[in-house]
Amino acid sequence: MLDQIKGLHHVTSMAKDARRNNEFFTGKLGLRRVKKTVNFDAPDVYHLYYADGAGTPGSVMTYFPFPNIGKGRHGVGEVGTTVFAVPQGTLGYWEKRFADEGVKDVKRETRFGEERLTFSGPDGDSFALVETKDDPRKPWTKAGIPADDAIRGFHSASLRLRDGGATEELLKFMGYEEVDASGNVKRLAIKDGNGADVIDIETLPGAPIADLGAGSVHHIAFAVEDRAKQLEVRKALMDTGYQVTPVIDRDYFWAIYFRTPGGILFEVATNEPGFDRDEDTAHLGEALKLPKQHAHLRDYLEKHLQPLEG
Repeated sequence: MLDQIKGLHHVTSMAKDARRNNEFFTGKLGLRRVKKTVNFDAPDVYHLYYADGAGTPGSVMTYFPFPNIGKGRHGVGEVGTTVFAVPQGTLGYWEKRFADEGVKDVKRETRFGEERLTFSGPDGDSFALVETKDDPRKPWTKAGIPADDAIRGFHSASLRLRDGGATEELLKFMGYEEVDASGNVKRLAIKDGNGADVIDIETLPGAPIADLGAGSVHHIAFAVEDRAKQLEVRKALMDTGYQVTPVIDRDYFWAIYFRTPGGILFEVATNEPGFDRDEDTAHLGEALKLPKQHAHLRDYLEKHLQPLEG
């Protein structure tokens, strides 16, 4: 069993409208936009990052907003619900805020003894807030949400699968342990992780196969401390039979990717170098930052990318 992985690093999803996406996460959820850059493979499309104040791994939600993308279809073979942690006793605040802000599909429920508030993003994305106790992570507080109520980072994510057995074995190999089960949901967690260290496997044998589009999670990334730990994980996965990409420089972390038995795209990302490598922490996410291979496109992109504010 591996011990290098400490929980989630980021979750990357698809959207249709960049401005609406930015307003939802920075306005309604009160997260900080920590990076405004572009898709490495499609530089005319943004890659937007939202997180706590520093872009701490385990708090980072990222989006590719493709203007002409169709709506995704939820089903099996995808990340289901992305779950954020909030302090105990704050769901009432969020229920009122969501009602005032017009957030859709808000519903309170309990899972594994935890109070949750489920809701939808602008493209039908599946989200939840979970009340957690004594979370030491510091929230972003300059978006008008009181520190005592604000999001701390990720709590967990769920994986929707027709048969969760092989993916459960993979997660256990990656350092997760089963901690609970209820109905068709099995909960796994990493002991002494980074706070974003829970995965729920939802087994849905009769559900349709998911179809990627706006509102879908593109991939889910797990955090390791540095490149040396990442290489250890890569070798172990390859020795086990997984087809893993070479290490790819994503400017703010190094990444490797592989497909799970259930078809979900997993990434293992480094905590280094971080989102302040090309911007002062006080000004994260303000300027358009371009990968060096796309720097020559700056004039074109600044004219043609949709303004995020205004």
